[in-house]
Amino acid sequence: MYSKYHKALRTSNNVYKCLSNGLVTDGSTPKASAPAGNVTPPKDARVVICGGGVMGASVAYHLGKLGWGKETVLIEQNRIGGGTTWHASGLIGVFKPSLSQVKLTKSSVDLYKELEKKGLSTGWKQCGSLNIARTKDRMTVFRRMKAQSVSWKIDCEILSPEECKEKCSLIRIDDIIGGLWIPGDGVGDPYETCLSIISEAKNMGVRVIENCGVKKIDQIDNRVSGVETSMGYINCEYFVNCGGFWARGIGQLSEPNVKVPLHAVEHYYLHTKPIPGLNPLLPVVRDQDGHIYFRENKGRLLAGGFEPIAKPAYEDGKIPVSSKDRALPEDWDHFHVLLEQLLHRVPSLGNAVLDRLCNGPEAFSPDCKWIVGEAPEIRNYLIAAGMKTIGIAAAGGVGKATAEIIVNGDTDFDMYELEVSRFLGLHNNRKFLRDRVREVPGLHYGILYPFHEFQTSRNLRMSPVYPRMREAGAIFGQVMGYERPTWFDQSIIHDQDPHDWSTPYRMAYTNTFEKPPWFDCVAKEYEACRERVGLADYSSFTKVDLWSKGTEVVDALQYICSNDVDVPVGSIIHTGMQNKHGGYENDCSLARLAENHYMMIAPTIQQTRCKVWLQKHLPPSVAMSDVTSMFTALCIMGPFTRTLLSELTDTDLHPRNFPFFTFKMLDVGLANGIRTMNLTHTGELGYVLYIPNEFALHVYSSLISAGEKYGITHAGHYATRSLRVEKFYAFWGQDLDTLTTPLECGRMWRVKFDKKMDFIGRDALLKQREEGVKRMYIHLVLEDHDSEIDLWPWGGEPIYRDGKYVGMTTTTGYGYTFKKQVCLGFIENIDSRGEKQTVTHDYVTSGHFEVDIAGIRFSAKANIHSPILPSKHPDQERDAYQATRGKGSDESTVQIVKTV
Repeated sequence: MYSKYHKALRTSNNVYKCLSNGLVTDGSTPKASAPAGNVTPPKDARVVICGGGVMGASVAYHLGKLGWGKETVLIEQNRIGGGTTWHASGLIGVFKPSLSQVKLTKSSVDLYKELEKKGLSTGWKQCGSLNIARTKDRMTVFRRMKAQSVSWKIDCEILSPEECKEKCSLIRIDDIIGGLWIPGDGVGDPYETCLSIISEAKNMGVRVIENCGVKKIDQIDNRVSGVETSMGYINCEYFVNCGGFWARGIGQLSEPNVKVPLHAVEHYYLHTKPIPGLNPLLPVVRDQDGHIYFRENKGRLLAGGFEPIAKPAYEDGKIPVSSKDRALPEDWDHFHVLLEQLLHRVPSLGNAVLDRLCNGPEAFSPDCKWIVGEAPEIRNYLIAAGMKTIGIAAAGGVGKATAEIIVNGDTDFDMYELEVSRFLGLHNNRKFLRDRVREVPGLHYGILYPFHEFQTSRNLRMSPVYPRMREAGAIFGQVMGYERPTWFDQSIIHDQDPHDWSTPYRMAYTNTFEKPPWFDCVAKEYEACRERVGLADYSSFTKVDLWSKGTEVVDALQYICSNDVDVPVGSIIHTGMQNKHGGYENDCSLARLAENHYMMIAPTIQQTRCKVWLQKHLPPSVAMSDVTSMFTALCIMGPFTRTLLSELTDTDLHPRNFPFFTFKMLDVGLANGIRTMNLTHTGELGYVLYIPNEFALHVYSSLISAGEKYGITHAGHYATRSLRVEKFYAFWGQDLDTLTTPLECGRMWRVKFDKKMDFIGRDALLKQREEGVKRMYIHLVLEDHDSEIDLWPWGGEPIYRDGKYVGMTTTTGYGYTFKKQVCLGFIENIDSRGEKQTVTHDYVTSGHFEVDIAGIRFSAKANIHSPILPSKHPDQERDAYQATRGKGSDESTVQIVKTV
């Protein structure tokens, strides 16, 4: 019976004995029984929630708290808690990759504490967590977390190996170099929590229907109208997909289909028999370098981990409803990598008696983040899924946020990074997901170095010039499925076969928190963009055409945009699209191609999200077309770009005829119809050419050929990023988000306060202008940082003013002109009572600022305006600057001085 395990366990005779003495089961049946629901569903409801796990229960509970309990129905295809809830590990750690996830998790902990006070069981136990490090880089991660904890209000402490042993005597410490202790962390029982929350929801009027499956979700005029179930039809206004690893399949039960990019993988939990004398307050121990964790669970040890290469489950997409049919067989060979590390870290585990190895499938998204928010395809269709084994940690906060969106229209939680609108249809491709989820679970405990890149599901979206970029030595990153050059390495051009299309020449990597390996390559590209001509591929940018028969498109955009878009034909306007609170829903450029036709250029990551925002607010008379894949975008930047482009076109490019921040349709080489914009998004002189794909290779070749005498050089994303950081340009998704207003980031002059017209967010911005900003975007140059030997800032570092914490960095980069590190970020002015005061220019200029990088503070010079950058070609740049003053661009505010 046990011979099949022998190979997996051959390194541990003790564990082999445990198997001989213990009982190995698949653990497929919960020990507690779920509460019985109502027999039949009602014919009408306001909200239908699909999924009776802890997530669906939380949404129902919070709807009840907001007064919608009697109008809410929760349906579960099996029984409450019968999905992944009953077999989950129950770890609740407050440290998460982003502040929004931290706040959501803290909300969950608050809920479980509240339920426990009412005498309702959640299994909540604040035992703390001990995270141990085997490597220098892992300790760097911990020190960065410790520094960040001030911003995120998380109590934690760096420990020595000996102090780690004091926290948990079970572990061996001869190969660790330190640890991070988080006393506020704990554990809970997902199944008990689910039952308790459901009980409270039912007390508030929520109807719970078990053994009821969803057959179809209907919509009328692109809004949810009803749900067909196996027990009858329910008319409703809202549908919430909390289906766990069934969520993707549920998304296909509507027309149009709703994408919920999830794929299940096998996930293992090792349970021992009771261990005499085991401390009930044993902390959760995470040995992430060994991919493992363990915790105390009712006198036993529960252990598991996230193996580097996961094993996809149910690759055909058909996941059984019954927990018995869904139970996966133990694969001891696959589990061996975790078992070996568990035995190494906890030697006494070899003497414990094994109860069972549970193989329970868990669903992961393609970017290892939760999936929440309203579906782009159907209004009032919400999703709360993809919690990657830690549903109990996410459920309280995500359930609350989802309920608030339904009842109030929005939530105080800033969840843009988790919204399902971050995905494209390609992310929902089952083969794409199958390949990606082999990699994703391992990231849960992996060291995420700066600019992390996925290795799977690559070579998907490629511009027509991709082959030429490969030949030029491009190192590729991926964004929204698009292969984008990050930097160029001339040394590899002859190293690989240019006809081998199985992978890009190289995938981008950093793999350090110090000076990166691409530093010198990027320096050459940066220098070309500043002093000669640099060529960058902007093809991944979101590109959307908007038009109407009459002036409807102008009128609609005037309401949607905070800047005045009624500019002359041929002009380009940079504008935000604000929400009712004044925060950014989109940050874009609008080129007016004709009286009733605009082209919108937005960040790559906005391709789905900005279209959803427009669809919600554009009238039917305005047409919208996503033309992202129709155009190849090439940017040429540098002091000689006008001279270069003049050789390839008959159009006069002098600033008097083609001013900065304007648009013209050009012939370039033999190609025609090139949408050309006189801007670069980096602050350098230059143009972005939006080229119909069939002309892309010709235009590219023409630019390269004509540009040789000007020293034209390929430039990747890291070089253009460095240019914009040095010049203090904010970017959506990194610096700007749904809670940031134009006034807070120095863009008040882009808001049409002087126009007597309404726009979304106007009232909020007027109020903020009157009261003053209490949060300001600033530019910091580190003064005593040695980029050769010190750890680099990579974003998320605390900012101190006169020794007091005031904010965090958002984007950072090396300033190749300054030859110093540059940090962008937001600061606040908090008084002695903890209240936020107005942030004035004097507050910024009068204080002594420091940036904390992994526990070491570096002095910084603070700026509130674009810095002065020296140039070897001031005459050309000054011509453009003088010709375009007042055009309403970040780029027109850059000051030029001659190098001494």
